[in-house]
Amino acid sequence: MDTIVSGMRPTGRLHLGHFHGALKNWLRLQEEYRCYFFVADWHALTTDYATPQGIRQSTIEMVMDWLSVGLDPTRSVLFRQSNIKEHAELHLLFSMITPVPWLERNPTYKEQIKELTGKDLSTYGFLGYPVLQAADITIYKANKVPVGVDQAPHVELTREIVRRFNQIYRPVFPEPEVLLTEAQKVPGLDGRKMSKSYNNAVFLSDTPKEIDQKLSRMITDPARVKRSDPGEPEKCPAFQLHKIYCTEQEIEYVSKGCRTAGIGCLDCKKVMIKHVIDELAPISEKRAAYENRPEEVEEALVAGNRIAQQKASETMVEVRETLGL
Repeated sequence: MDTIVSGMRPTGRLHLGHFHGALKNWLRLQEEYRCYFFVADWHALTTDYATPQGIRQSTIEMVMDWLSVGLDPTRSVLFRQSNIKEHAELHLLFSMITPVPWLERNPTYKEQIKELTGKDLSTYGFLGYPVLQAADITIYKANKVPVGVDQAPHVELTREIVRRFNQIYRPVFPEPEVLLTEAQKVPGLDGRKMSKSYNNAVFLSDTPKEIDQKLSRMITDPARVKRSDPGEPEKCPAFQLHKIYCTEQEIEYVSKGCRTAGIGCLDCKKVMIKHVIDELAPISEKRAAYENRPEEVEEALVAGNRIAQQKASETMVEVRETLGL
């Protein structure tokens, strides 16, 4: 069975964007692969090193959502990156052989330097985080890494580091393949990408009432100023959720109603809202149970840490022998 490795920065409660962008895919992968899913808490420090106070609680909140959607700690290894110190050791050794220009050409590095203008990102940790990613992936000898197309360059850099290591010393690591995932783009309540920082998210833990209230006020086609104004579904952010959740017949119904002003925007959204509530109801119910038993979340991480530790230790024994350390 091939090995999959993927991680997620601890951001607290997860929303529909995380669910359709990563978690649904993880659920499928755990049925087909040996999966290591980790809390990337060291990675959180690359951009938020000045405010680490919430990482521990955000980790619990996030893993609570993982378990609530159906990630199974008996089938997938769920663990904290920072608990497996071998990640840091392999990162250090990889950093010895990684040319700086490889890191400077990273497109994500360039984009975030421009976008995150309010933070001082002139640190090695931020420049070198792809090297840490390479360690995260290779220490479990991953065969495949599930990513969206925008993250594919990171895996390619990991492949380059692996090739360089294997050529300088001896073949130790497999070159991980990119496993491209077609993540559905989920718009937020204001039409921008759904994000906690934009305050435009529907969380997996929201109650049916909260979901209804949020999605009922989601922006629609700006051309529909009045109830009698016709609109264009493809210009409506809420319609993107219809395409994710609704049946073909429902999509045809709301599309015709929008273009002819046969239905109002709220009536249109109610068709979609019912499906969202129905999908999230069992997740929210499970999460409420975990909130009453938070020790089960810690137990899942402790069990995963133990398995990850054993595999990481085995890999590092081989690496140290290869380098004569």
